Amino acid sequence: MSFMLGLTTERTAAIIVTLLLFTMATRVSVDPDMWWHLRLGEHIAETGLPVYADVFSHSRAGELHRNHAWLAQIVMLGLWRLAGHLGLTLFVAILGAAGMIFLCRAGRGRIYMQGFILVFGAACAAAFWSPRPQMFTFLFSACLVYLLFYLKRNGRDQLRWLPLLLWLWGNCHGGYIMGFVLIAAFVLGEVLNNAFSIGASPVPDHKIRKLVAITLLSLALMPLNPLGLDVFRIPFDTIGISGLRQYIQEWQSPDLGQPFTWGFVILLLLLVAAVMASRRRLDATESIFVGGALCLALLSGRNLPYFAIAAVPITTQLFDETLTRRGWSLPRRGRERPRRVVINLILIALVALGALLHLKYVAEENTVAAAISMNWPVEAVRQLNASALKGNLFNDYNWGGYLIFAARQHPVFIDGRTDLHRDTLPDYVAALGRPGWRDIFAKWDIGIALIESTGYLAAQLEASSAWRREYKDDMASIFVSTAP
Repeated sequence: MSFMLGLTTERTAAIIVTLLLFTMATRVSVDPDMWWHLRLGEHIAETGLPVYADVFSHSRAGELHRNHAWLAQIVMLGLWRLAGHLGLTLFVAILGAAGMIFLCRAGRGRIYMQGFILVFGAACAAAFWSPRPQMFTFLFSACLVYLLFYLKRNGRDQLRWLPLLLWLWGNCHGGYIMGFVLIAAFVLGEVLNNAFSIGASPVPDHKIRKLVAITLLSLALMPLNPLGLDVFRIPFDTIGISGLRQYIQEWQSPDLGQPFTWGFVILLLLLVAAVMASRRRLDATESIFVGGALCLALLSGRNLPYFAIAAVPITTQLFDETLTRRGWSLPRRGRERPRRVVINLILIALVALGALLHLKYVAEENTVAAAISMNWPVEAVRQLNASALKGNLFNDYNWGGYLIFAARQHPVFIDGRTDLHRDTLPDYVAALGRPGWRDIFAKWDIGIALIESTGYLAAQLEASSAWRREYKDDMASIFVSTAP
């Protein structure tokens, strides 16, 4: 029983913060891209082919698709088959919370202060936490920042883990390129720190050379991947898609008036406050990390997690220095009085119970069914599957992934695989909101349209004698061509 006396208030706070981070990351496992990731996971499990000729859309039928997220999709599929929506909910919650814990380890300070920063960091990063392979990019980015900051602040390194980390990352998500960007930013910052004597403890030159050498080794290992050398093309193919930021919301600049961005705003204010309270300037590495991440976040909403990854450890470091200088640090306790241990256990039990109840609520059948019905055309798809309708399908972009998973007899026109649909996207936009939809439909020989009931295109099809409405509800309508 004496070991229980080690459950100090500080350790209790650490456990509670971890439970809170887990709870913040626990949400209903629905996402537009989740469905096609699961379907591609099934395809890999059935065929063993991460690189395949597309069979899920008629607009890109037979075109080679280099599926860079194959390993993540296998993991997601396994969790789906094991526990359904609960499995995917845990996928997001565990990876999100684990990433924040690595950021805590990358920073410095007592858990009371760090926990406060971590909560707002999680609120910033969680804006785009969902059951998608990019959760691995968040986790691996946080792991990498921990490794880099461990080298910077301890003078020792754990760089032996770097090749494995980057190899796994390259097989899970095309966002692996951010790993090399983070390393390049770190090396540049530390070279500047050494060259101009910036900061109190720049990383020695021999450690920088070791980091560069291991990074080059990691780069050489990247083609050990089903994609081979094409793994290097994937990130640039996606970034180079014209119209990506124009047409797809998550690639657009974040609207700071929306609630999902408030965590980012608060974390930015905390960073500014930490810099102002500190007596030292940011060194080159810290400035590059924060400045670069801020630019990325303002450029695209999907980059908000990168700002959390860069800002959280630096903010906690600065606040810890300020608190220590002013003598505001609480003394550490190795053991606790029995009465306090009982109180700590009760607090942990209450928070754990709340986390479990929240998990139960978001994963239960009624909650999930309501979320799915609110976001996807469930009834319209049921009608489509039950009918004998023939013809090429035109569909809403956000519903493409769900249709790939739920309406398997009808290859889609477009879905969230933007690397595959780079040439389809302009035609989709042209058909959805312009009078030229007839030309687009003729080009792709469209015979069925499953679209929003209240959109421009629905009104055009309703008014056209060449189309009849087969089904309608408040969300979706199915139109069928009457042409012979």
